Amino acid sequence: MSTQGTPGEVFAAFFKLGLTSFGGPIAHLGYFRDELVTRRRWLSDPAYADLVALCQFLPGPASSQVGFALGLMRAGWLGALAAFVAFTLPSALVLLVFATSAASIAGPVGTGALNGLKIVAVAIIAQAVWGMARNLCPDRERAAIAGGAVAVLAFVPGALGMVGAIVLGGLAGLALGRGTGTVAGGHIRMPVPYRVAVAALVVFLAALVVLPMLAGQSQTLAVVDSFYRAGALVFGGGHVVLPLLQAEVVATGWVTSDDFLAGYGAAQAVPGPLFTFAAYLGAVLGPAPNGAAGAALALGAIFLPGFLLLIGVMPFWDRFRTMARAQSLMQGANAAVVGILGAALYSPVFTSAIGDMRDFTLAVACFIALMAWKAPPWAVVILAAFGGVGLALTG
Repeated sequence: MSTQGTPGEVFAAFFKLGLTSFGGPIAHLGYFRDELVTRRRWLSDPAYADLVALCQFLPGPASSQVGFALGLMRAGWLGALAAFVAFTLPSALVLLVFATSAASIAGPVGTGALNGLKIVAVAIIAQAVWGMARNLCPDRERAAIAGGAVAVLAFVPGALGMVGAIVLGGLAGLALGRGTGTVAGGHIRMPVPYRVAVAALVVFLAALVVLPMLAGQSQTLAVVDSFYRAGALVFGGGHVVLPLLQAEVVATGWVTSDDFLAGYGAAQAVPGPLFTFAAYLGAVLGPAPNGAAGAALALGAIFLPGFLLLIGVMPFWDRFRTMARAQSLMQGANAAVVGILGAALYSPVFTSAIGDMRDFTLAVACFIALMAWKAPPWAVVILAAFGGVGLALTG
C-alpha cells in the first residue's frame, strides 16, 4: 500500500469526489472506497472498515470525518484540510448561489418549484426514518427508546428536548447492556499524538460550555453557538441535522420555515456532504452575518465539533471500540435519534410542506420513487420541482 502523498494529491482526489458523490453519507463511503481503497490503494480494506466504524460511532458527519481522516493519514494536517475543503466546496458554492438567487424567484413557476423542494423533503426524511429504524431499532426495546424520544419532544420541544432525548436514550441503552465488546475490522495507524488528542477533546467540551455563555454578546457568537451545538449532537446520520438546525434557526426566527425546507430540498440535489446545508442557512439568515460571510461562519461551526471529536478519539480508538458499555450507550442514543428524526418528519417537515391532498400525492410519489424504484435523491428532487410547478400552474 502507498502510505505517503501530498496535499495537492489529496485535494485533487477529494475535489473529484466532491463533484460526483451523490446519494448521502452511506453512498459517499462507497465512492471513497472505490476511489481511494480499490483504485488508488491508499489503505487496505480492513483498515478502511475500521476507520468507517470509528466515524459512524462518533457524532458528526460520518463521510466528511472519514475524508478528513484519510487526508490526515495520507498527507498530514494539510492533507486533512485539503480533503475537507475539496469535498465540501462544490456543494457549498452551489447552495450559496441558490440562497442568493431564491429570493428573486417569482411567479407560479418559481414558487411552484420552491414548493416542490419543500414537498420532497417529506419523502426524503420518511425514507431516512424508515432506513434508520430498520438498522438502529431492530428490537422492541430500542423501538421503545425511539418512541420515548418522540414523547420527550412532544412535551419539551426544541434543542433542550433533543439533548434530553439523546441523554435518556443513552442511559436506557446502558441499562439494556446490549454491547458485546466484539468488533470487526483491522488496525489503522492513527497519526495524532496523545497531547493533541487531549487538547482537541478539551476544546470540544469547552466550546460546548462557553459558547452558550457568550452567545448573548453578539449575533456572530450566537450563530457560531447554534451551528456548533447542532454539529456536536448529530448521531446516526446526516439527516438528523435537520431537526437540530430547525430548532436553532427557525424557532429563533432567523430563517423562515419555507426557506428552511426549500433549502433542505435543494441540498438533496447536490453532491457532497449534507452538512453544506449550513452554508445555505448561513447565507439566508435574517440578522447579519449572512450572505457569503454567514455561509462560511455556519459551515465552519457545524463541521468543527465532529472533527475535534475525531482527532480526540483517534489514539484511543482501539481500546474504546471494545468497551461493551460504550457500545450499549451508543445503541441507546442512536435509537433515540430515530425518534427525533421521526418527530421532525411530522413537525416542521410535514406540517409546513403539505397543504392539501395534491401536495400529499406528490410527496407519496417521491417516496415511492425513492423506496420502490430506488431512484437517486437528486433525480427525485428534480421530479418534485417539476411536480411543484405543475401543481402551481393547475391550481
